[in-house]
Amino acid sequence: MNTDIELQYYFDPFCGWCYASAPALAGLAEKFSSQLKMLPSGLFVGGRPISSIADHAWRNDQRIQALTGQRFSEEYLRNVLLAPNGIFDSGPATRALTALGEHDAMLEPRFLHAIQIARYLKGRDTSNIQEVATVAVQVAAEHDIELTAETFAERLRDDSALRERTLERMEDTQRQMNILGIRGVPQLVAIVNGEARVLSGEPLYHGPAHLVAALDEFCADA
Repeated sequence: MNTDIELQYYFDPFCGWCYASAPALAGLAEKFSSQLKMLPSGLFVGGRPISSIADHAWRNDQRIQALTGQRFSEEYLRNVLLAPNGIFDSGPATRALTALGEHDAMLEPRFLHAIQIARYLKGRDTSNIQEVATVAVQVAAEHDIELTAETFAERLRDDSALRERTLERMEDTQRQMNILGIRGVPQLVAIVNGEARVLSGEPLYHGPAHLVAALDEFCADA
C-alpha cells in the first residue's frame, strides 16, 4: 500500500456505530499508527438526562449488534441506560482522549476502544469523570506512562486549558466535516496524494481486513 497516506477518523466516544467500527479502527491504529488522526466531533458532548434517550439508544444498539456483531451487554442496559439520575455526556471521555494524546497520540485510539469496552460491555458509567479517569490511567500504564486517577480526574474537572483545547479540536473537526460535506459519525477519510475519499458504512463494520482492502483499492486508483 502507498505509505503516503493520511487517515482521518471522525467519531464520538458515545456513538454506538463508532463502537461497531472499533475492530476496524484497531487494525488501522496497529498498521498506520503515525498516519491515523483522531477527530472527535463533539456529537454527544453536553450533559442531558440519560432517561431521555435510553429507549431509543437501546433499540439502536440492538440493531447495531444484529448488523455488526458488536455486543451491548445487559450490564450496560442496567447500569448505564437505566441508571437513576444518569447523565449522557461524552465530554469527560473526549477531554480524557485529548489529555492522553498530549502524552502520545497513539494512546487516543487505544483509549477510545477501552472506554467503549468499559461502557458497552462492562456497564460502567463513562459520563462519570472518576470512571473515565480510571480507564485513562489504565491505558496510560499499559504504555509505560504513570498517571494517577485522582490527579487525572482533577484535570478533567478543573483544567480550563484542557477544556478549551478540546473545544477547539471539536470545532475544527466540525469545520472539516462541513468542508467535506459529511454528516454523522463514524467517518473515515483517506487522503492519498492530495485526494480525499470518505469511507463510511460497510468498510468500517466488517473488521480491519475488509477496511484495508477498501483502502488498497483507493490507493491503487489514486
